[in-house]
Amino acid sequence: MENCNTSSLEVFVPSPASPWNAEKAQHLYRRLCFGATSSTIKTALTKTPAEMVDLLVDEAKKIPVTKAPDWAGKGRQQLIDEGFDFEDINLSNRRELFTQAIGDMLNNGLRDNLTLFWHNHFVTQHSTYNCASYMFEYYNTLQTFAIGNFKDFVRRIGLTNAMLKFLNGKTNKKKKPNENYARELYELFTLGENNGYTQQDIEETAKALTGYNKGKYCEKIEFDPDSFNDSEKTIFGQTGPWDYDKAIDILFEEKGPLIAQFVITKLYRYFISPEINTDIITELAKEFEVDFELEPVLRKLFKSQHFFDDKSISTLIKSPLDLKMHFFKTTNFPLPEDRRLDLYWQASNAGQKYFQPVDVAGWQGDYDWINTSTITARWDIITSLVWQVWNEKNGNREMLRDFVKEVTNNSNDINVIVPTVIDLFLPKGLNSEVNYQDAIDVFKLDSIPCDYFTDGTWNLDFEQVPFQVVLLLNYLIRLPEFQLK
Repeated sequence: MENCNTSSLEVFVPSPASPWNAEKAQHLYRRLCFGATSSTIKTALTKTPAEMVDLLVDEAKKIPVTKAPDWAGKGRQQLIDEGFDFEDINLSNRRELFTQAIGDMLNNGLRDNLTLFWHNHFVTQHSTYNCASYMFEYYNTLQTFAIGNFKDFVRRIGLTNAMLKFLNGKTNKKKKPNENYARELYELFTLGENNGYTQQDIEETAKALTGYNKGKYCEKIEFDPDSFNDSEKTIFGQTGPWDYDKAIDILFEEKGPLIAQFVITKLYRYFISPEINTDIITELAKEFEVDFELEPVLRKLFKSQHFFDDKSISTLIKSPLDLKMHFFKTTNFPLPEDRRLDLYWQASNAGQKYFQPVDVAGWQGDYDWINTSTITARWDIITSLVWQVWNEKNGNREMLRDFVKEVTNNSNDINVIVPTVIDLFLPKGLNSEVNYQDAIDVFKLDSIPCDYFTDGTWNLDFEQVPFQVVLLLNYLIRLPEFQLK
């Protein structure tokens, strides 16, 4: 379906008709960095939209990749030789990386939002390769190339141990070629289904990709020249004794425009809308195919009138991880490291298990995120976080008071406080004054006399305020608008 947003890729310049305001700044942070606190939004408004985009992209480029843990380069045998029970240490190391990935999304904004995007593009499933060192190498590759050169990315990702195992590159040998990776290289990673390649291209490419077979379970997979098919192959009309590197070169030489169109379309659907604008995609794709650098096209898209158009706001459904990250980024509530694994499993229960997409095509997103079983899991994700803050034993109720004081400048007007909190969480607020009044009524709390809110008796230092915030947040969580970004 075509997008009704007809704004161009010209740089967005605020005007009286379309001002640079909190709603647009929140939109920028929500799409690129999972969200931001009210104080971050206020700071953003002191700069131009273009300056903010440059700042966020520059930060994404400068962030170092996650430091390799001491087990990252260790295969199964080395861990056994060091005295570990392999099954136990392998499981422990994988869980360590699950926790790390959640922390990286909380701390790193755009870079790790893109890492999540590419994980759902170059899909692997950890249950297939079941090896922590493979998982870290794969994760490191996603971070390294997240905002780099796409051709280099494609070349590198296919040789990660996780991918070689997941898509059968390890069993792709001279005398028995396996077409699995060659097929997905075209169908899912670069061209799209039935778009510019034939079954013969797949078969010939599979031969070029042979040889990466040497290595036992959870040990580094290396090239074995004896299992490489050195015969002549014809790929996209070019004939020669092609190997892995040359096959990738030929793909980008012969199919550059199709690759650019396919990749830009996926980025558009992730950052803008599931309903595409073909003119925007075509314009960006023409720039992208010149050298396949991601950074310039992302800067152009994020700075554009098209990105900041009102029709781009509130057009995407949050993924389960999006949902959780947005809550923490908005409230600035801490997430202790020992609770990050719980967050990982909660997102899994709602349909998004990091390192384990549903299949090789990945999570389809948008309306696929929500059904009769996942909607309650999505509610429970945030509800549980709210109650954990409220919990008298392990939580810190005063954080709820501090949060609402911060976002409302310590207002004592309930008609300011509630709409301000709502507008911070919901991309376009609520549809009518009646809806806002319903939320105000929830916040008032029956045990507090109504005239306290008008005669100056009540303010944000009132004893019941933390519980009032709990009630308001739990009310917002179940609104349809809370699912959008």
